[in-house]
Amino acid sequence: MASLSPPSAVQGVFTDLTKTIGETSLVELSGLSPNPDVRILAKLESENPTGSIKDRTALSLIEDAEARGLISPGDTIIEPTSGNTGIAMAMICRVRGYKLQAVMPENVTEERRQMLRLFGAQIIDSDGEFGSNGAVKLARTLSAERDIFMPFQYGNPANPRAHYDGTAAEIIRDCPDIDVFVAGLGTGGTLMGCSQRLKEFRDEIEVVAVEPLQGDPVSGLRSLEDGFVPPILDLERLDRKLLVTNRDSILMTRRLAEEEGIFAGVSSGGVFHVCTRLAETMDSGTIVGIVCDGGWKYLSTGIWTDDLDDVEDLLDRSLSW
Repeated sequence: MASLSPPSAVQGVFTDLTKTIGETSLVELSGLSPNPDVRILAKLESENPTGSIKDRTALSLIEDAEARGLISPGDTIIEPTSGNTGIAMAMICRVRGYKLQAVMPENVTEERRQMLRLFGAQIIDSDGEFGSNGAVKLARTLSAERDIFMPFQYGNPANPRAHYDGTAAEIIRDCPDIDVFVAGLGTGGTLMGCSQRLKEFRDEIEVVAVEPLQGDPVSGLRSLEDGFVPPILDLERLDRKLLVTNRDSILMTRRLAEEEGIFAGVSSGGVFHVCTRLAETMDSGTIVGIVCDGGWKYLSTGIWTDDLDDVEDLLDRSLSW
């Protein structure tokens, strides 16, 4: 069994905003489980300073680069992003004294662009037709041409390390009877870091990835059928990979708000749709799912207010990852 890192301060005065990252709440969703003998718990990563789990990732990436002497205050960092990692990195760069160039598809929501700008990031548009894969390709090219450091969340071990040291350790401490862990398939950082730590704690814990149905994009989730497998992702460390549709994700996102008061992004809807499916197949136990971000960046899509068909059509035409 792995030893757990001591929890950080949960009250008092922090020296800067980055010290408030992590230590997020674990909340039981009592009305969501279709099986009274199966508990579904939500790890509220939306509580992080910029509203997503990517605060953990971005901080780990930057602190790793600092520790290795790759960056110092005043330097410029470049990173491909569809929103959350870029926003988190922009905030941390603002606090730590770096400049950020965020390479992102031109069709991301306006809320994400506004948040990047308010934290001082320079946005470099990539062709929206190629999604985040196009942003990755352009960022790699610019990093080499301009000799700018790129943390590269998709291939940097500091990404899963953030969740090994933080997310999973907190879950084990707060819910040692966890039986199933569910998270969205994105860069793979959350799944890889949590899988390693949870299975060191108890190998029987099942780790489940939520992947969008190919051709039916779910905002915030990545389909491996799109042709890019993040280098940090090792599919052998997953117990199951379940598909989710855009419509089911939207419906569950609405349920989270209406029944549990949780204002979350669409990928969280996909995660908890899968949690309820798993609960139906279990005799008893505890499932922990990740609320990876809040709903603020998705308000312009009308997810909670507009006709379901209209929302689904809009998201189908927008950036999915």
